[in-house]
Amino acid sequence: MARNALENQNVSLEAEVARRMAENEAIKNATISSLAVLAEIRDIETGSHLLRTSLYVKTLAKILQKNPRFTLILTDHEIDLMGKSASLHDIGKVGIPDNILLKPGNLTEAEFVVMKTHAWLGAHAIEMAQQASPIRLEFLFMAKEIAHWHHEKWDGSGYPDGLKGNEIPISARLMAIADVFDALTSKRPYKEPFSYDKAREFMQAGRCYHFDPVLLDEFLANYPQFVGIAEKYKDEPIHEFSAE
Repeated sequence: MARNALENQNVSLEAEVARRMAENEAIKNATISSLAVLAEIRDIETGSHLLRTSLYVKTLAKILQKNPRFTLILTDHEIDLMGKSASLHDIGKVGIPDNILLKPGNLTEAEFVVMKTHAWLGAHAIEMAQQASPIRLEFLFMAKEIAHWHHEKWDGSGYPDGLKGNEIPISARLMAIADVFDALTSKRPYKEPFSYDKAREFMQAGRCYHFDPVLLDEFLANYPQFVGIAEKYKDEPIHEFSAE
């Protein structure tokens, strides 16, 4: 009888642990989504940008996982974190003035200097969240990497820190490919979307200059998968609200 009671108690404890883990996961996902929307809601042209870029990152990471060079780095757990944390890559844009963020034309040199600060602002905001948390939250460390360094370039000509090659975390290198591809193939205040063929040519031209060549080669070798994601989650036309 005592044995049965102990077994029932263990089952109850296991159920409670599972419930709390599921609750924590739900809270984490809701937090990521709400923070990401803060950045995106100011720019109505981006539409499904967050969803697409997260899927691009996760899809490319899964492809690379089969490569022995990345198997130990890109575990299922790391890939899941990257896919979710990718949504926060532009959180720093909340600190960029609308006249720059939404400008329907090319930025001046001075305006671009301001725009570039979104990488540092995003990393700083996430750093503040880390410091406020009593426990180490893995997804915040990953999100900070991506927000801080997704505009770095393979040859060291990117920003904000001019990191080069493998100095750039793999999460940020993956995000760079996802972010540029989505920017090329989506409508923006300053441009019409590129065709997929033209976008592919542009990406190829950035090999060994903008992008990690190994990651880019895998992206291009599996290009139809990414085009498929872009087509499936294409932005819906945006209509002005009318009270009439």
